[in-house]
Order: sequence, then structure tokens, then C-alpha cells
Amino acid sequence: MKVILFGASGMVGQGVLRECLLDPDVEAVLAIGRRAALPPQPKLRELVHADFTDFQPVEDQLGGYDACFFCLGVSAAGMKEADYRQVTYGFTLAAAEVLARRSPGMTFVYVSGTGTDSTEKGRAMWARVKGATENALLALPFKAAYMFRPGIIQPLHGIKSRTPLYRVFYVAAAPILPVVRALFPRYVITTEQVGRAMLEVAKRGADKKWIENSDIAALAAKGSS
Repeated sequence: MKVILFGASGMVGQGVLRECLLDPDVEAVLAIGRRAALPPQPKLRELVHADFTDFQPVEDQLGGYDACFFCLGVSAAGMKEADYRQVTYGFTLAAAEVLARRSPGMTFVYVSGTGTDSTEKGRAMWARVKGATENALLALPFKAAYMFRPGIIQPLHGIKSRTPLYRVFYVAAAPILPVVRALFPRYVITTEQVGRAMLEVAKRGADKKWIENSDIAALAAKGSS
């Protein structure tokens, strides 16, 4: 299986990349970013592309892939809706539309979030934009598309968030997250589980398009069995 990964330097993306590189069924990973950020790894190639509003200049390098794991995202805190939409909706669809043309047989997996608003009419700005992004992706002619909606994610294996506010949260919450996860496994998952669940749906699919926290845990367990 050949995989394209967006957001490989972020917290979720780091976890997904780790699982891809460990999985014997993954023969190659193409990590696409706006700057070189990853150490050399077997099976990994970086494609540096500065303009995430237009992927046509690199379109000829995006054919023949089996899956895309889109983990790129930003916090909506302090952002105007137009700016947040540009990154969340604009960047995602610019990439997805090219991939649907060049690799229509692929499975596209998008990291959204718990509480995403599929109606696109709710009060929460981020949820509306995420909902619009999900809806647009599901309308594209991929072999399959899945919207991952994680809640609280516990980073493992030394992985850290690049967002300062999230880093503070994870440092403060580190002693209690394993306890909360043990008591409430439906609400807390790990970066490892997210990566394994993505690989599971890329290989064998899932019976629903919207993958909530509990579904991610179940798919990860299935993929590990």
C-alpha cells in the first residue's frame, strides 16, 4: 500500500506516520508539507510544496496512491472565519480535488473532530467549517472517504503538539490522561490508535463514513488483532 500523508509534523500526523512506517503492508509514504520537517526514514519521501491552494504544479507526482491521510489542521482560537476556512476547507479541497483526479481508486481519510456540524448551520464557527469540509470531501469520486472525529487524543512515543496552548494542556494533563482513558475509553484515544485505525479503514474499509472516538478505538483494536 502506498500512502500520502498531510500534516506529518503535527501531533496527529506524527502518530499516523509512525504507524505507517511500522506497518509491513505500507511500502511507501509520501509526506507533503510546505517545508522540509522530517528526518530521513525508510519508506518515507518528503514533497515540499509551498502553495497549498494549488497542487497542479505537483499533480504528476500524486498518481498511483492507495490512501491519503489528511491530518493537517489549525486551532480556530483567535482566527477569523474566513482565515480558518481558507486553511481548513481551502487547503483540504485543493489537495483532495487533485487526488480524486489522479488517484481515484484511493481511500481518503480526513481528521475532523468531535462535535463537527454536518448541517453547516450551527453556532460554532469551527464546527460549521469542518462540516462543510467533510461534506465536500464525501462528494468527491474517491473509492472511499472517511471522516475521523476524535475527541481527546493522548500523544504517545514522545510525540508533542506544535500548538503552544495544546502543549501546555498535555503537559498539565499527562498524569491523569491514562487514568481517564482507562475509566472512559470512549472519550480518550491515543495517537497510536488513530494511526492504526486509519490504516485499518484504508485496508478493509468501515461500515460508516463518520468515525467517532469509540469507532477509532474499535478499528485500532481490529487492526492490531
